[in-house]
Amino acid sequence: MSASKGPRWISGNQVELLENGEQYFPRVFEAIRQARREVVIETFILFEDKVGQALQDVLREAALRGVKVEVMIDGFGSAGLSPAFIEALTSTGGRVRVFDPGRRIFGQRLNYFRRMHRKIVVVDGATAFVGGINFSADHLLDFGPMAKQDYAVALRGPIVGEIHHFVLRAIALGDKGASWFRRRLKATSQELLGPEGTDEVLFVTRDNRRHTNDIERHYRAAIRSARERIVIANAYFFPGYRLIQEMRRAARRGVAVHLILQGEPDMPFVKVAASMLYHHLLHAGVCIHEYIDRPLHGKVALADDQWSTVGSSNLDPLSLSLNLEANVVVRSRAFNQALWDKLHDLMQNSCKQVRTSDLTEWSAWRLVRSFFIFHLLRWYPAWVGWLPRHVPRLEPLGKQDPRRGPTQTDVA
Repeated sequence: MSASKGPRWISGNQVELLENGEQYFPRVFEAIRQARREVVIETFILFEDKVGQALQDVLREAALRGVKVEVMIDGFGSAGLSPAFIEALTSTGGRVRVFDPGRRIFGQRLNYFRRMHRKIVVVDGATAFVGGINFSADHLLDFGPMAKQDYAVALRGPIVGEIHHFVLRAIALGDKGASWFRRRLKATSQELLGPEGTDEVLFVTRDNRRHTNDIERHYRAAIRSARERIVIANAYFFPGYRLIQEMRRAARRGVAVHLILQGEPDMPFVKVAASMLYHHLLHAGVCIHEYIDRPLHGKVALADDQWSTVGSSNLDPLSLSLNLEANVVVRSRAFNQALWDKLHDLMQNSCKQVRTSDLTEWSAWRLVRSFFIFHLLRWYPAWVGWLPRHVPRLEPLGKQDPRRGPTQTDVA
């Protein structure tokens, strides 16, 4: 996807919803086992646990078959990988790059902001996976009470060409000495994948230069045009003023607006932050459901009977104003119905609905707090823009093939 152009609807795709690691990991690993040319992965978190080891195994096997293996991890989310783990990937010919590795000061990581939060896999330029699931064992139910509830999609069809071009461009912009990437990037712009289905798909990203609010704009447009129902399941919920206002307006005009938020959060402050908005939303008619089985990590939504989105973007200041994110937006009745079935089941069987009678805090404090929250929501996109917009750095790890580019690169 050209950086100078906005996303475009592409028809002829097949989009399949994947729930949790039990569905996601086997599909990704099998696709990698079948790879013949290339595997490109971007992930916020890669842990050195049984899932990370399984990924390492299939990538090593692919590289030994002659498949080009390219992995990009985030320097904050995947900071704990051992040299031995990286060496096992790179010794067979794979390449691992870390996004903005940062330096520890007195043992503390300080690279909190503007993270590479995307979760994308592209295999042979023909199959793609996009969503919120990291390569870590806490996305599997056998992890225990803190196992995460999450979603991703498997895609085939012409949209995969857009996604493939995007991930290669992210590397090519940085690895200026890698002539293979420049040639491959030019080739992907000319590839035309045939239709695989009937779904229309947009690939929407967020960065800190040209596409600073694209994902949020698509959310707002869907909410604004909804006539019957809106369901948003989002792990970290503290959106900006305009998104809150669109939800309130939709509920007041008779749209059934449902929010599925964390009731058993992985981080306590997540629920505290979201609950500060409950009064504003409930009194406008928005229904709030707290998911209580385990931590919710999903970032999905649907509107009416066609529009849906799945991706990496939360609805909080980090995702909406700082991080690098990627979502797919789907126009498909069948996919919308599949997502509705999953979310409806969550609301019916795994959630506690929050009612106005549950809000018992002192009314005067609520009034004061609401005043400050109102202004925080209204102005935080401008405030976070003042944070340093450093040039994100991609740094290769482990032994690298000297024919594949320089030892350190910068991404614009």
